Amino acid sequence: MIITGGENVSSIEVEDCLFSHPAVAEVAVIGVPDERWGETIKALVVRSADVTEAELIKHCKERLAGYKAPTSVEFRDSIPRTATGKIQKFKLREPFWAGRDRGVN
Repeated sequence: MIITGGENVSSIEVEDCLFSHPAVAEVAVIGVPDERWGETIKALVVRSADVTEAELIKHCKERLAGYKAPTSVEFRDSIPRTATGKIQKFKLREPFWAGRDRGVN
């Protein structure tokens, strides 16, 4: 669960929306620090075709409430997984929360 501006956002809901875009091969959605909102939504995407950050954000805004859409998209070559295939979100969040008093699990 990501808490942004007092609103709870399910990362799975945002991931499902992004998966519905044909250019998305893999995706992980995490909360990253934001001075104004506490957390903001960041999508980490492995592309299967050419797509821009703006196109993916627009795709989400057309299908979800505005506050649920990612505020940024980072393109990756891969997303870390466990031996059983589960996304290791703690590894994805780690660099964004390093050195902060507040953290997330």
